[in-house]
Amino acid sequence: MEEEAGAGGLKATAERRFPAAGGRGAEGPSPCPARREEPAEGTGQTCQRTCSQDRDCSGRRQCLCDGACGLSCVTPGRTCPWPVQIDNAETRLAQASRGFGALMEVTCQSGFRMSKGQGAALSQCQGDRKWSLTAPCERDLIPASFCSPPPETDNGFHSGASYRTGGEVRYKCKRGYRLEGPETIRCQENQEWSGPAPTCRPVFCPPPGDIAEGYLVAVEKAQYRAGELVYYLCKRSHLLDGTNRVTCRGNGTWSPRPFCRASCVVPAQRSRVLYQGLKLWIQEIPQGQVQHGEIVTFYCRSQNQTCSYPAPSRCFDGLLPLPACYDEPTWLQYKLFPKRVVSEIRPC
Repeated sequence: MEEEAGAGGLKATAERRFPAAGGRGAEGPSPCPARREEPAEGTGQTCQRTCSQDRDCSGRRQCLCDGACGLSCVTPGRTCPWPVQIDNAETRLAQASRGFGALMEVTCQSGFRMSKGQGAALSQCQGDRKWSLTAPCERDLIPASFCSPPPETDNGFHSGASYRTGGEVRYKCKRGYRLEGPETIRCQENQEWSGPAPTCRPVFCPPPGDIAEGYLVAVEKAQYRAGELVYYLCKRSHLLDGTNRVTCRGNGTWSPRPFCRASCVVPAQRSRVLYQGLKLWIQEIPQGQVQHGEIVTFYCRSQNQTCSYPAPSRCFDGLLPLPACYDEPTWLQYKLFPKRVVSEIRPC
C-alpha cells in the first residue's frame, strides 16, 4: 500500500477512479458507474436528478457522469470552493479549472498518512458543488498494519475509510432492507476483520386489513415488501379522513390508515341555517345531510328575545351537535308566525 509516485501515478489513479465527467467521444459517452445513491449520501454527496441524455434535464443542465451518483443533471459551469483547507494536508488544483469534474490533489504532511497507507489522493468537483471526500490524514504509526478491504454485503454498503489496525467500518442497508448482525466490524492486530459482514434482509409488512365503512384496493398477499403501496376507498355516504395511500414502512409496519367518516343529518326541521355560505331551510339541503368536517351555523335568540346570533357546529363522523342555545320552533310557531322564527328575526 505505497503511495503512487509523482504526477503520473496520480493521473493513472484519476483515470481509474473518476470517469471523464460527461465526456462524449467519437465512439459514444464515456463509461459511467451505475447510480449508487445510498453510498453517495453516506459520504456527504447530494445526488442531482438522474438522467440518460441531455434532454432529460432542464435549463442549462447537462446529463453528465457524477461519480457514485452516476449520470445526473449537472450545470457544468458551476465551480467548487477554493482554496480548501484539510487537516494535516496540503491541497492544490491538478489543473487551472475548479469547475465540475476538476481534480484536486490532497497530499498528507510529513508524518501523516491516509488510512490505507497512501500519502496522497485525488478529489473531484461534484455536481453538488462539493469536493469528493478523501480519507483523512492521520499520524503515521510505526509499524503500520492494514486490513484488506472489508467484506461486502448484498443489498447494503459500508462507510468508514480507515482500514488501519483499530479502524472500524459501519454497514447500512438499502431502503427496504433490515440489518441483521453487528453494525460495525473492526480491523484487528492480525490484520483480519473482527467478523463477517452483516446480512441485509428484505423487510415485509403483514396484510394491512380493512377499515370500518371502507375497503382495501390492493392485490391480496400474505406479506408486502417495504415501499409497496395500498389504497383505501370509503363506502357511499362516507368521507375519507386522511390519505387514501398507505405505505409499508422500512420497520415492517404500515403508515397510518385513514378513517371513513359518516355524513351528518342536520338535527333541525323548522329553521334556517347557514351552510356553505348560504342561508337555507333544512329542506333545501340535499337529503338534509352534510359531510364530515363541514360546519353548519344555527341561530340562537338573545337573552332579551329581540335578536339572533350565530352558533356554529361541526359535523364529526355522523354527529352534528345542536348548540346548547338553540331552540327548535314548534309546528304552530313555524306555520302561523314564520317571520318570528329565530332564524328570521334581525341579527344582533
